[in-house]
Amino acid sequence: MDLVLASQSPRRHELLRTIGLTFRAHPADVDESWEPREDPRAYVERVALAKAEKVAHELDRDGSVCVLAADTTVDLDDDILAKPVDDDDARRMLQALSGRTHQVHTAIVGWTVGEIVADLVTTDVVFRSLADADIDWYLSVGEHLDKAGAYGMQTAGGALVSRIDGSPSNVIGLPLAETIDVLRRCGVEF
Repeated sequence: MDLVLASQSPRRHELLRTIGLTFRAHPADVDESWEPREDPRAYVERVALAKAEKVAHELDRDGSVCVLAADTTVDLDDDILAKPVDDDDARRMLQALSGRTHQVHTAIVGWTVGEIVADLVTTDVVFRSLADADIDWYLSVGEHLDKAGAYGMQTAGGALVSRIDGSPSNVIGLPLAETIDVLRRCGVEF
């Protein structure tokens, strides 16, 4: 079965390659707006399903394709922390996360003809207490603008995290153990 990843995320591409998967990327252009009062878990499930559905309808004509889609968000007290719009927004997010526990949710969807397999993974992330100097340093690294919650655990942002409870790869953008399970249930062989 041909595997198609409905994402242009370099982190998801790298994670899938680390487990030896061959795939092609076909990013899905869907509305990722957060609806007012929408639960962050429901949000990632809705967006991941929309990505999978769009790509499946664009590509799968003969049933030989498994579309893998995912969506990840940072959740602080049921409020989604998306990618910051600028340094001030990133500073605000990092200050809010400082010394606190937040959740990272990823919805995974595998879409084949006649079957949709989905999972939702949540990881608790505990930030250490950050001084202004810590935040200044991290912002100077320059990796915060393209990361939900204004940090990336897999890079310098890992220095902001004191511990996690759950899947480390989930915090990076794709929980590998659960992704393997979803793909196997869709008929993808390893």
